[in-house]
Amino acid sequence: MSLLSSKVLVLNSSYEPLSICDARKAFLLLFCGKAVPVAHHPEKMFCSVSSRFPLPSIVRLNVFVRVPFKKIMLNRKNILRRDGLRCQYCGRTDQPLTVDHILPRSRGGEDSWENLITACRRCNTKKGSRTPSEAGMTILSRPVRPNHIVFMQQFTAAVSDEWKPYLFMS
Repeated sequence: MSLLSSKVLVLNSSYEPLSICDARKAFLLLFCGKAVPVAHHPEKMFCSVSSRFPLPSIVRLNVFVRVPFKKIMLNRKNILRRDGLRCQYCGRTDQPLTVDHILPRSRGGEDSWENLITACRRCNTKKGSRTPSEAGMTILSRPVRPNHIVFMQQFTAAVSDEWKPYLFMS
């Protein structure tokens, strides 16, 4: 993996997490004076012809950026991400997953964050067009509308622990 494709957490001037970018974009923000480094990768350096620079891990913008409410789009990929690629009835992760309506469409169930969960084919077929209670099945975790911080938290597994306080994980 190239150093310039390393992931960098971008914070607003108020230390709120805004996004994740690559190191190339973070260097541009730093050298244009739009951001300041908050944390560096201790062992990684970016070298030019005449200088060495520590590779940033977290940068903070100098000016507060007003961001409209970040609405996560309701789609299959995001439902799978929210549920951790796990069947919400049996907990299996080794089976192909489908998206299941808790209250079936045939009974007026709508496409919403609170009504859609992931299910393996076996559980989805077992449930059929019934509610989970009618089918004698329980849901492992209550489905909720995620926010953008929840999705950014998924990147922390491959990155240092420095990100965790800013993503409310410590």
